[in-house]
Amino acid sequence: MNRVLQLYEDLLKKYGQPQWWPAESPFEVAAGAILTQNTNWKNVEKAIAKLKGLNLMTAEAIADADTKALETAIRSSGYFRQKAGRLKILSQFLLDNGLEDGALTEGLSPNQLREDLLALKGVGPETADCILLYAFDLPFFVIDAYTRRFVEKHRLCASDLKYEKMREFFEINLPKDARIYNQYHALIIIDGKAEQARTCDT
Repeated sequence: MNRVLQLYEDLLKKYGQPQWWPAESPFEVAAGAILTQNTNWKNVEKAIAKLKGLNLMTAEAIADADTKALETAIRSSGYFRQKAGRLKILSQFLLDNGLEDGALTEGLSPNQLREDLLALKGVGPETADCILLYAFDLPFFVIDAYTRRFVEKHRLCASDLKYEKMREFFEINLPKDARIYNQYHALIIIDGKAEQARTCDT
């Protein structure tokens, strides 16, 4: 067993199987991936609760929503004007391609969907891979600040590798399994937060 996989097994034993990404639908995951940009999850939760309260947690509802009303609903997430625009663009893309339910349409490959997502304004690699992994259940490993700190802590590879190179590193060293990618990324975040808490307590 290689070291990347061994660390995954070690985290599973330490923390158990995580329940990750908290959402009631694939679209909520996709929306959350936009809302969580440059903010913390507590702020996102407030925005999601507001959207649900206004019956705006569907691609169709957001695509049709008044922009100002949408901005007000997600204000807690920060950069709310930018994010409202990005939510509308993403929602329209999902609707136009029959993807709002988190299932690939016939003839659309996972790699093509990733390229299409990356072509949308405001969707970078981390956001795209969050949507692909957590909303579509597709095996794309998510690289974020927690992942980079984990890599550095365990000296797995250079922590300053470009996004795609680090994603490839994890995917080469793990079975191509969305469930494993999902759990591993979640465990990395849980472990990172636990370490931050320990640091604050000392």
